This record gives sequence, C-alpha cells and structure tokens, in this order.
Amino acid sequence: MNGILMMAIAIVVLGGAYLLYGGWLAKKWGVDPDRKTPAVEINDGVDYVPSDSHVVFGHQFASIAGAGPINGPIQAAIFGWVPVLLWILIGGVFIGAVQDFSSMFASVRNKGRTIGYIIEQYIGKAGKKLFLAFCWLFSILVVAAFADVVAGTFNGFGASVDGVAARIATNGSVATTSMIFIIFALALGLVIRYAKLAKWQGVIAAVAMLAAAIAIGLAAPMYVSQSAWHIIIFLYVLVASVVPIWLLLQPRDYLNSYLLVAMIAASVIGVFVANPSINLPAFTTFNVGGQSLFPMMFVTIACGAVSGFHSLVSSGTASKQITNERHMLPISFGGMLLESLLAVISLIAIASFASVQSAQELGYLTPPQQFAGGVASFLTKIGLPHNFIFTLINLSVSAFALTSLDSVARVGRLAFQEFFQDDAEQPGVVASFFTNKYVATVATLLFAYLLAKAGYTAIWPLFGSANQLLSALALIACAVFLKKTERMYRNMIIPIFFMIAVTFTALIIKIVQLIQALAQHTGASAFGNGLQLVFAVLVLGLGVCVAGQGVKMLLGRKTERSASAGTAA
Repeated sequence: MNGILMMAIAIVVLGGAYLLYGGWLAKKWGVDPDRKTPAVEINDGVDYVPSDSHVVFGHQFASIAGAGPINGPIQAAIFGWVPVLLWILIGGVFIGAVQDFSSMFASVRNKGRTIGYIIEQYIGKAGKKLFLAFCWLFSILVVAAFADVVAGTFNGFGASVDGVAARIATNGSVATTSMIFIIFALALGLVIRYAKLAKWQGVIAAVAMLAAAIAIGLAAPMYVSQSAWHIIIFLYVLVASVVPIWLLLQPRDYLNSYLLVAMIAASVIGVFVANPSINLPAFTTFNVGGQSLFPMMFVTIACGAVSGFHSLVSSGTASKQITNERHMLPISFGGMLLESLLAVISLIAIASFASVQSAQELGYLTPPQQFAGGVASFLTKIGLPHNFIFTLINLSVSAFALTSLDSVARVGRLAFQEFFQDDAEQPGVVASFFTNKYVATVATLLFAYLLAKAGYTAIWPLFGSANQLLSALALIACAVFLKKTERMYRNMIIPIFFMIAVTFTALIIKIVQLIQALAQHTGASAFGNGLQLVFAVLVLGLGVCVAGQGVKMLLGRKTERSASAGTAA
C-alpha cells in the first residue's frame, strides 16, 4: 500500500457515495426544491437568515471540521491503518453523512428547530428535556475544552530562560491571523449583506481577505499570555453567540472554509506528487497500552467518521440559513464526506512517519505537529519551503478550533433557551427570563469558564464517548421522525444500535476504571476521578433514558401520523 493508492480508494468511495447513496436518500426522503424553507419563511435577521449555499457550506464545514478529523485518526493509528481506514470510509458514508443529512432535513421540515424539538414532537416532552440537558452539558464541556486549547495555541510565551519568558513566533502568528480573521469577517459580513455583491465578487473579496490575514499574521506575531487569552476568548464568544449570524459567524466560517479547503487540496496534491510509503503496520493488535480496539478506536476517531456535534450544527444553525432544500445534500452529506477525506489525509501523514516511530508511540505524539510535518514533507517535492508550509498548516488547524468554539457556544445557548421554552402564547416570567438570549449565553459561558479554569482536563477523556452518544441519540430522533412521516428509515437501524453499543460500552468501561481509581487514590487525584465519575454517570443515565424512549418508538407499531408530522411531510 502507498499514499496514492490509499488516496485514490478514498476519493472513489467517498465520491461514489455522494453521487449514489446521497442522491438516493434525497430522492427517498422527498427533498423538494420548490418548498419554502424556514430561513425564507421566518427570516428574523438573527438566527434565521437566507444565505447563499456557498456561505452556508462554509459555515457548516468550518464548524464541524475543527481539529477533530486530524487528531482522531492519528491517535487511533496505534491499531494500524486498515481498521482506521475502514472505519473512516464505512462510518463516514453510512453513519456520519446520514446523521448530518437527516438532522438537517428533519430540522428544515420542522421550521428550523433543533434535534431537541424533533424529539419532543415525535418521541415526547420528557425525552426532549433530557436531551437538551445532555446537549447543554456537552456544550459546556466543549466550550471549556476548546477555549483552553485555543488559549494555549495563542499563548505567545514559552518556558522562561534566565527569568525571561521565551517568545513563540508560531503561536503569535496564529493569534494575529485569528484576530485579523474576526475583523475581516465583520467587514465581509457587512459587504455581503449591504453591497449586494455578485457571487464571484464575494469569492474574490474572501480570498483577498484570507491572504491578507495570513500575511499580516506571519509578519506581526502577537505575544499575549495564556491567562489573558482566556478572558479575551470568552469575551469574543459572548459577543459571537448573540450577534446576528450574518454579521460574524457566517462570514468568518466562510473565510475559514477557503483556508481549510485549500489545505485539503494542497494535501491531496502533495500525496499524489510525493506518493509516500505507508510504513504503519496494517494491523497491530486488539489491545494497545490498555486500550481495546472496540470500543476505543471508534470513539477516538470521532469527527473523521461520525460526530454527534455535527447534528447540533446541522439542526441548530445551518438549517436556519438554507434557502433551497436541494442545497442540503452538498452542505450536510457532502460536508461530512469531505471531512472523512481530511481524516484519510491525516492517516496517510502519520503512516509516512511510522518508519521512525513504533505504532505504540504514535498515539503519544502531538497530532497537529505530525499532520503539519507530513503534509509539509509531501509539498517539498514540488519545491515549496518546508518551514513555510509547516507554519501555514498549523495556522489552518488552529483557526478552526476557534471556529468550532463559537459555533458550539451558540448551540449551547440555543439548547438552554429551548429547555425553558414555554409553548404558551404568553410565557411566564421564569420562562421569559431563561429564554432571553443574553441570560442563556452568560449561563452557558460562565460554567464553561469556571470549568476551564478549575481543571476541565479531568473530564476531557469522556468527551469522545459523550460526542458519539450524542450521535446515537440524534440518529434515533431522525429515524423516528422519518418513520412517523412515512419515509425510509430502516437504513439507520444498524448504525443506531452499533453506536449505542460503542458508547455504552466505552462509558461503562470508564466508570469501572474510575471506581477502581477512587479506591486507590486520595486528595486531588481522587477529586478529579470523582468529577469524571459523576459526569460519566450523568451522561450514561441521560443517554439510556433518551435512547430507551426513542428505540421504543422506533420499534413500536406504526401509528397514525400526528398533525405536526403532517406539516413536516
């Protein structure tokens, strides 16, 4: 096996899946180009904003990608390239892309509401409350994690030498570029909305701004401490979560999507030019360093094959921007398959390094560094300087961590609001207070900030399991919606039960490990393990309750369609 053959297999499988399987699903579900979408029908100028399909694709792809498809496959490479490649392709096509597409379709057919609303309408109000609580806790965890990751990436100071903190130019460049991105995004949002540019003019403006931001970042690194970045990032997210989506979130994701697509295109070209050897073993063993292939490989790869977070973006923000139902297939199904392609590139990059590192050691190296180093080594074959490409790839990966951060913060705010949503025409005082977008945003970010400052890393290992469990719940909700609206849903049965088996097994293993650790440790270590145990039990309990209600509805007898189901048809 070599890099060209692996890349060719991935392109054929993913491209064929989009044309054949994706097109078949769109036909079976009844995607209707003539049907008015929620963005057009509601158009409140804040969350519901009719947008160009390229802009929505940029938002969707930049939000779901982040560093996930790079970190996951590289960490899972300890099991060998064959199982990783198979899961990326099979999982990406039959689970991840189906989840993203069905989540967006169900949301668009239900006035752009989130998966929580879908659960309420087709499973029950109790299931909705449990699911929204799960989503809010999950969002807090992700915001805390990504905020600290971004702050660390932007940290311009390293270890002290003779009492003087060393400056890290790469981190400073990443920080400057990201801040310039935000300023340019505001400008681009205003230009697109009020200047009424033609599509090609918007593309030229976006590419020019992107190039300028990178050039400024490389030329003028910003040196700010990590603690200061914590404050700056949370203030930014506070603003990004409440301003109209067209002003900041859309254009910034649009800018970033060009950077990420360019990175993927350059990486594919580099693989075909360099044709790197796949030095990683095809398969190592079912248990590496105490981690078993099932379920840990499936949980670790996450975004490269399937991610529950995607369902929140598809139904929480992107569905409110769709102007034509035919755009859903390329934006959701196509976006997920492109992310799977990025995961394959990551696997090729790490596999090319395997000649100097054992399979067991690969999982302990920094994934973005290995990815950037691999792609840079490929592109040197066409004469590009290694150091420049290495820095540019790091800039690309880091930029998307911030993109995912403000997207999930908005999703957490929406979940909090929806949890307290009162269906009455005149909601009570309590409902009105908690559904206020500023209150919901502050509540979400306050807990996330405290978690980030108080040692969120204690529960970070549970992120993968919680993320995949969220995927199982989203698949269940969408399958029930499809069943009740008399659409084809049986293709989702096997993925649902497989994801339930993976996540429940992973959580039970983790709970057992934490109980054993608590019996052996005291002090700070015991506190950290206890925090993880509480979170694991809550996540598992909520997951069991929601999954139980959903599976019961899914496997029960066919009933008459409800009025809400009729309107969604």
